[in-house]
Amino acid sequence: MSNKSPDSGAAPGRSAALDDVSYKILSVLRDNGRISIAALADVVGISRASAYARVEALVKDGVITGFSARVDPARTGLSICALVFVTVHPQSWVAFREKVVAMPDVEYCVITTGEHDAMVLIRATDVGGVHAFATGVIAMLPEVRTVVSVVVLDEVVRKPFVLPTDIPERPETARLGMTRWTPAAAGRDAMAARG
Repeated sequence: MSNKSPDSGAAPGRSAALDDVSYKILSVLRDNGRISIAALADVVGISRASAYARVEALVKDGVITGFSARVDPARTGLSICALVFVTVHPQSWVAFREKVVAMPDVEYCVITTGEHDAMVLIRATDVGGVHAFATGVIAMLPEVRTVVSVVVLDEVVRKPFVLPTDIPERPETARLGMTRWTPAAAGRDAMAARG
């Protein structure tokens, strides 16, 4: 299955609006978001004016959505990370989403296919904080049917983002039926569209 749209003219998995230079700029910024435009231009091999114009265009086009510092949560006192898997009652998606978005202790939330409807990533100072959030906050929402929490033992890979240029080409393999795909329940697509 190809990621290339029929008339895009872009390489598989790549945006027609981005060229190799744009992807290189994004890769450099991922490693050092504070790099100067002059240094960025030097690394990428373009003029400073071009580097400045390209970064501005990436921001304007919404490819770059912001700049921020990366923080080690454990060094700030949040040494426990947990994934909270949630099953939501049908027809409760909008209310669930609004409530989760308003929770200051939620680092990341996604709507998923499969056994659970959503996955929420939280951090806490101790396991009791995870328990308090899972049973005292999420499970208490009237929109929630079930909650399963899993404490993360080790964060092996955590990148700010992945680019299409990072994904190696892999040979097509015969589908062995090992992957089970469960479509999203009705209403989840409307929830994603509001994001």
